[in-house]
Amino acid sequence: MNNDKKILVFTATYNEKENIEKLIFDIKLNLPFSTILIIDDNSPDGTGKIVAEIQKKIDNLILISREKKLGLDSAHKIAYDYAKKKKFDFLITMDADFSHDPAILPTIIKNLDFNPFVLGSRYIEGGKCQMSGSRLLMSKLGNKLIKYLSGININEFTTSYRGFNIKKLENFDLNNVEYKGYSFFMGTVFELHKNKISVKEIPIIFKDRTKGVSKIPKLEILRTLKNLIFYYFKKFF
Repeated sequence: MNNDKKILVFTATYNEKENIEKLIFDIKLNLPFSTILIIDDNSPDGTGKIVAEIQKKIDNLILISREKKLGLDSAHKIAYDYAKKKKFDFLITMDADFSHDPAILPTIIKNLDFNPFVLGSRYIEGGKCQMSGSRLLMSKLGNKLIKYLSGININEFTTSYRGFNIKKLENFDLNNVEYKGYSFFMGTVFELHKNKISVKEIPIIFKDRTKGVSKIPKLEILRTLKNLIFYYFKKFF
């Protein structure tokens, strides 16, 4: 395994007590030399306390506890700034609910050796999305609509399973992404495209969570649609 690189694996948590311990140990199993950063938004179920206990057992586990739910976008920006400040080579971001398989982490690392940005994609050959019903339909149609209106030739815009090669992204700043909430992930791709940074898609199997509750509010779909329409018309003015 590529242990000459400083690797930071980040996830944001809110009420993930049923998943977080196994996730931490699975990350360490697949990337033994990595540092794990968890930003917890004062989870009422005690996720942060569980992480604090695990810190006593393993090295290179960082916990940032925030006073309240402050959003995915701000958590990801903190993680990016932390990776830059601490001079990490690679930053990988992922969900805490096992929708992103930690077994793919070494593949992301291999691709980051040659690419500035790696994106785990459900919608390329070899990828799969195991959601069902209306959620699957909205995800598929949503990503197709984003591709069509943005004119960006990739197939996945909305998963957070991503790798950043910090040194190859010297002229890129995640803090310039203005979108909030789940639109932030789409907005990150737009910002990369604006800076003419290539995106490497690799196939992932996106698993539907088996423990805990999905926290995507229906309002987020409307917000993402609004941001996409604004982005589309901004291209002409």
